[in-house]
Amino acid sequence: MGLFNGLFGGKDEKESKKHKELPWIPLTTLEQVQEIDKKSKIKTQVIFKHSTTCGISRMVINMFKETYAFSEEQIDLYYLDLHAYREVSNEVGYKFQVLHQSPQLLVLKNGIAVAHSSHGAITEIDLAKYV
Repeated sequence: MGLFNGLFGGKDEKESKKHKELPWIPLTTLEQVQEIDKKSKIKTQVIFKHSTTCGISRMVINMFKETYAFSEEQIDLYYLDLHAYREVSNEVGYKFQVLHQSPQLLVLKNGIAVAHSSHGAITEIDLAKYV
């Protein structure tokens, strides 16, 4: 059995591939967008805009989860469900002057989007530069 486990993945490999949970803050109100703007003057704020019906968005968020390595003290990490909160998504784009895309990651400091990207390029953003 050891040979087959090595070739096809055994129990230990499956357990190590569990996705880690991130300190997501659900972004659901317009008031939160104003709070994020204010908080960005003190601490880095990150918004992940996710389309729950898009396979690419699901793949990208899983890749993002695997590479995310920051504590709640370093970054506030917001999760925005684009379908459930379209008005909030529109306000994020307007407030931070970023054209809507999905999936999309915005990094906010001092009330400005200092970095943003979409699709596979999300994982190329070096968040450590903004902490």
